Amino acid sequence: MQYSVIVLTPLLVGDGRQLAPIDYMVWKDQVNVLDQARIFKLLAKGPRLEGYLGQLRRATKLDFASWGGFAQNFSERRIPFESASSTPIWNAAGSESLFMPTFAADHRGPYLPASALKGALRTGLVFSRWSAATMDRVAGEMEGDRVWRRATEAAENSAGASQIRVVGAGDSDAVPASSFKIFLTRIASLDTRQQAKPQLAWKVAGRGSVPPQRIADSTPLFAEMAVPGTLFRGLWEERKFLDNLELRRALGWRSNPDSGMILEAANQYASAQLDLHAKYAEAAGLSRLSQTVQRLKTELEAARSDRSCLMSLGWGSGFVSKAAFLDTDLPAYRKVLKAVPAIGRSMRDGAPFPKTRRIVFIGGEPATLCGWVKLQIQG
Repeated sequence: MQYSVIVLTPLLVGDGRQLAPIDYMVWKDQVNVLDQARIFKLLAKGPRLEGYLGQLRRATKLDFASWGGFAQNFSERRIPFESASSTPIWNAAGSESLFMPTFAADHRGPYLPASALKGALRTGLVFSRWSAATMDRVAGEMEGDRVWRRATEAAENSAGASQIRVVGAGDSDAVPASSFKIFLTRIASLDTRQQAKPQLAWKVAGRGSVPPQRIADSTPLFAEMAVPGTLFRGLWEERKFLDNLELRRALGWRSNPDSGMILEAANQYASAQLDLHAKYAEAAGLSRLSQTVQRLKTELEAARSDRSCLMSLGWGSGFVSKAAFLDTDLPAYRKVLKAVPAIGRSMRDGAPFPKTRRIVFIGGEPATLCGWVKLQIQG
């Protein structure tokens, strides 16, 4: 059997690597990734190597006036910006915005890691089985306001999270380098000082946020992402040997789900996420984002009828795609979240959580979310 993953919104599933601003040059509205090994070999034949190494040590990005010829002649790959309007934004951006996360790749080329698919399916399965009572139980087991490591492990086990083992997936085949572009993203936030009417704001790294009129002052971040329509294919397996009564008892399973049940759980999770995104887009007044969410909802309805599901994967998809429980207004759940240092600092009483979204810009306008795909099983 095989699976196919169709990219619906710009997607980045990385492996932790980034392009530093001294690894590339921007020329003709594209990122030219330098072949440093060839450059070192060339410069070693003359007196310019020390000057080049000196700039690599000191500079936040390479001086195009001195080394721009490398972008033309010594690029191992060229990745176009999604829009030519991104070039002046890149030129004006601070160095912290010039480190570009890149898509996972090996000797074959860029590919979709199967771990991203399995992780999203597992989260969807847990989501379909957790309830408010689950969070009440987890919060009740906390000692004071301190959360312990693996706080929800018992709840995940009782929800049958391990049942995701009934399906298996392999890493996808490589896709062409032409499937990728450099997208501009910014982080949208809600200013909740007037709780009755939240206002859109754009985050500035380390300095709060600015109103929409000053969006150019917010912090941009560029990333290599697969464009909508990109198709990833890989092997899919359904492990029938787990459909054994004695084995299920040994594993502590009360039932043995099939792939159809897992896909439906993922669709339930996708529906809940999209409802939250729709409310956010409406509150923030982001009309193009509202249109994107509505289009994804239409795709979701179609997916439920043809052995497929919608999922949100990878970089930029945020808390909403990683948490198996989404009712952040529930007091018990907020108690658990506030005990997590990285999350608790950003939570405020009476304010929605999360109040930020990473927004991908298309044609210079805030338009879509990161990482939505359609997974379809074939055979």
